[in-house]
Amino acid sequence: MAQMASIVDLLTEQISNPDTQWSLGTFGGIAEFSRGRDEPVTLTTSDSVVSAVTARGGIAITVRDDLRPFASESVTRKDWSHRVALCLPQDTCAMNRRTVLTELSHDGDALREEDRDGVLFDLGLDALQADLCVRIRNADVIARLQPCLNRPVFDPDNPAMSIILAASPHRVFISRAGRVEVYQPIPPPTGKSPEGPHTHVLPKLLRSRRTHPATEPVPDGWIPCAHLYPAHPTKDTRGMAQTFDGARHDAFQELLDVHGHAEAVAAKKKILAAIANDVSPDSQPIAQDRVARANIRIAIRQLMAAQHPSRSLPAWRAMFDPIEATGEDDDDTLQIGH
Repeated sequence: MAQMASIVDLLTEQISNPDTQWSLGTFGGIAEFSRGRDEPVTLTTSDSVVSAVTARGGIAITVRDDLRPFASESVTRKDWSHRVALCLPQDTCAMNRRTVLTELSHDGDALREEDRDGVLFDLGLDALQADLCVRIRNADVIARLQPCLNRPVFDPDNPAMSIILAASPHRVFISRAGRVEVYQPIPPPTGKSPEGPHTHVLPKLLRSRRTHPATEPVPDGWIPCAHLYPAHPTKDTRGMAQTFDGARHDAFQELLDVHGHAEAVAAKKKILAAIANDVSPDSQPIAQDRVARANIRIAIRQLMAAQHPSRSLPAWRAMFDPIEATGEDDDDTLQIGH
């Protein structure tokens, strides 16, 4: 019960914060939700669900007994990213795994009452932990899609995707942990994703059948079914650089203490203490695995961002994170701004 109360508190606090961003989907197919600080929003918070709905999109996260938040950080090209994965056990996370365009039913679970007469179409992208759908209310568009059913949506001879792109319907991505709905138009192929709620569907990445980027550490046996991205200390919600915010940094470190991997958190704290105490990097036994070295680099970058006065910090940076280092997020194409 205490663990469930902690999860409810986490979700309630984050859904109420306009600087927190969210996502739901899989590697190669993801729906993102964010909102402006002054943007009108309908918030719902309870022991069973938290949700936020704006004119541009919405998110609802279901509180389940088997839902586990897992906080982590990763090295990026320039600094670091952080997130809390909302994970379910691998044997309970699976969705419908459809492989062809499929007409479902009216969306009785739509976040807005006026959308519940829309018809859901599963794109048939065979993702483990999410059904990637569109919701259509226009009878003409529905009629034009029906001859395209029961075929792969990316089949070169299937006009379904061109019909969908032209109609720009709501995108509805659903997992066992909740759903994200995007109401904003789909940008043209040469256009940029709009600020706020939007989706990415990248067939090449979907074909990898990965459930999340390789740079994101997730416990064995657990699958991330949604993510939340608390406010980052060095970036705003658009991913633009800003002056280091110590309060934001401390807030996420507290989340790591509660929801992170205990051994990784302890190892990082040991490195931070060594640097703060001006210990030479040559005198420290350092694990050589990828996760351990990433934690060292993250610690160094966070101290640099905070302008820590440690005299040994340049030596640590030179040894473990030289300026020419390229980062480790090359395969993390869908990484959110945080």
